[in-house]
Amino acid sequence: MVTQLETKTTEKSLYDTDFYQWIKTTVDKLEKQEFKEIDLENLIEEVACLGRSEKNKLYSLLTVLLEHLLKLAYWESEKQYNAKHWRKEIRNFRIQLNDTIKDSPSLKPLAREILAECYQDACKLFNDNSGISLNTFPSNLNASLEQILDEDFYLS
Repeated sequence: MVTQLETKTTEKSLYDTDFYQWIKTTVDKLEKQEFKEIDLENLIEEVACLGRSEKNKLYSLLTVLLEHLLKLAYWESEKQYNAKHWRKEIRNFRIQLNDTIKDSPSLKPLAREILAECYQDACKLFNDNSGISLNTFPSNLNASLEQILDEDFYLS
């Protein structure tokens, strides 16, 4: 007979040796409501990581959306060749952001909170890519999250 301590030890080593199998085993135990046999310590860690992952995804999508809006608004020498691609990317990032916020509405206030920081990072990325001076565009984003996510809005 396997003791509860042996089960927990086995689960922890499974977590370290075969993560996918650990997930399948954990889901199976949750479905069977075998809560005492679950590797709770690692499950808590993984759920917390999911939250961080969603936040990082939001930050990344907002940053690249803003970077492409900056490209379209300020990179005149490349606009003729790349505007169509940039518009497509802008639409794509807006779709992903809107879907992410639709799936997790509690991310919307977080998006508002990090928008200024994403803009600053987007400016730096744009500068790295284009060589255009950071002084060329406003130091602060003069648009709301709703405007940034609106398919008809572009920086001017």
